[in-house]
Amino acid sequence: MRIHPLTVRIVHWITAFAVICMMLSGWRIYDASPLFGFTFPPAITLGGWLAGAIAWHLAAMWLLVASFVVYLVYGIASGHFRRRMFPVRPGEVAHDLGLALRFRLPHRTGMYNAVQRVFYLGVIVALLGVVASGFSIWKPVQFAPLTALFGGYDTARYVHFFCMSAIAAFIVVHLALVALVPRVLPTMITGGRLPQGGPAE
Repeated sequence: MRIHPLTVRIVHWITAFAVICMMLSGWRIYDASPLFGFTFPPAITLGGWLAGAIAWHLAAMWLLVASFVVYLVYGIASGHFRRRMFPVRPGEVAHDLGLALRFRLPHRTGMYNAVQRVFYLGVIVALLGVVASGFSIWKPVQFAPLTALFGGYDTARYVHFFCMSAIAAFIVVHLALVALVPRVLPTMITGGRLPQGGPAE
């Protein structure tokens, strides 16, 4: 049995590509009207200028929305979320976090520990937030109720920024963990196989 089903693998890489494009183009859009007292170096942004960045951002947005919807539907319908993401028990999270901070947290093939479950659920919430706030910024009149839910256009921009910051932080932690346990990377490409008697997908 595969560690990572084909649908999960395809959506993972499409989402990763879309998020990187949105992040880099979003930094260029942010630079045109900064929320804080800093801007991002043009060399690490995407789009070249504001209109180009917006074009990249909107194109990547639809790619992200499509892949995210597929992932949510698949995760619920197939039981993937139920098997991989739950239950989340505070005691288990505290225990596994303590082991992780001491670099003693074991990696079990085909299973998420409590810290991983919290991180993955957290990034799902952040993705929902970035998409919803993004729509309210993109079309504040057409999506007026949604924009109002965020407390207005300006507040929605802050929500959008912090949700994307949370996703960026997740990416950094995710890549660091892959560097520490590099054998997990090939399984996200090939799917891998669970060892005999391992947990079922």
